[in-house]
Amino acid sequence: MKLLSIAIPCYNSAAYMENCIKSLLPGGDEVEILIVDDGSQKDNTAEIADQYESQYPGICRAIHQENGGHGAAVNAGLKAATGVFFKVVDSDDWVNEQAYKAVLDTLRRFLYGKDTLDMLITNFVYEKQGAKHKKVMNYNLALPKNELFTWSDVKVFMAGQYILMHSVVYRTELLRECNLELPMHTFYVDNIFVYEPLPHVKNMYYLDVNFYRYFIGRSDQSVNEQVMIGRIDQQILVTKLMLGYYDVTKIQNKKLRHYMTRYLEIMMVISSILAIRSGTEENMQKKKELWEHVKKTNLPLYLRLRFGFLGQGMNLPGKSGRQLSIAGYKIAQKFFGFN
Repeated sequence: MKLLSIAIPCYNSAAYMENCIKSLLPGGDEVEILIVDDGSQKDNTAEIADQYESQYPGICRAIHQENGGHGAAVNAGLKAATGVFFKVVDSDDWVNEQAYKAVLDTLRRFLYGKDTLDMLITNFVYEKQGAKHKKVMNYNLALPKNELFTWSDVKVFMAGQYILMHSVVYRTELLRECNLELPMHTFYVDNIFVYEPLPHVKNMYYLDVNFYRYFIGRSDQSVNEQVMIGRIDQQILVTKLMLGYYDVTKIQNKKLRHYMTRYLEIMMVISSILAIRSGTEENMQKKKELWEHVKKTNLPLYLRLRFGFLGQGMNLPGKSGRQLSIAGYKIAQKFFGFN
């Protein structure tokens, strides 16, 4: 049994995956690094995975599968995981060694202690290509530090502040108990990975270290705005799936209900702004249909999302309204450092 399983979804990742793997090796024998080759054909990703398995037996494991997308690679990692805890690190990202040691120390404490830990939360850093200032996403104002806490102890999340895949380490069995299975051949499923398990999470711990380094800036990256516009159908699909997992208006814990509603709100905003930014009537119709879908399936939620500040900002009428929506989005983009 391992302390921590780390899945690295790899698809034609030969140019950068070794940087990711090397950053994880200092975890030693307590960690298993699951290098999931998701049907790579354009480079030697598969060979690199096999090479690390051969060089670091018992630590690195190569998993080869037909191409199924990021979600299928995460599913394969979760299925193979033997660690008590589970994390996903994308192949173009990496972790900070000093913070990594603090993370393992914390997980070890819970493994051998009397308390069960469902989710560990750490900071992540936007390693934006060409940016002098690296934006750090921390949770100092939102979460109690260095103590076990529940949803009732959560404080206030600032606008634009969310617990993302980069921030979390889950208890492996919790993910299996909630039957987490990400859709295949779909981008943006990292939102599902971090959202669907939330009502199953009873205990959390926030470690204020800058652990995960989130690389952003490649032109072919899934979070590049033009790429996102081209994949708007997948963004909308993921949003609809998230809307359907729970009726968030009926979640008992007030703070969890508020947080999950806010998460759905940002998903609706992203889908809406991509449609607006595309400038096509076809995508504007998709935006309209998405909002109609929420209205039809959950009217109380629709009213909360549609007439909240962000929802109103995404549904301003006419060309000038669209321009205002885009201006607001650009301000948020600059402030929070995404895309």
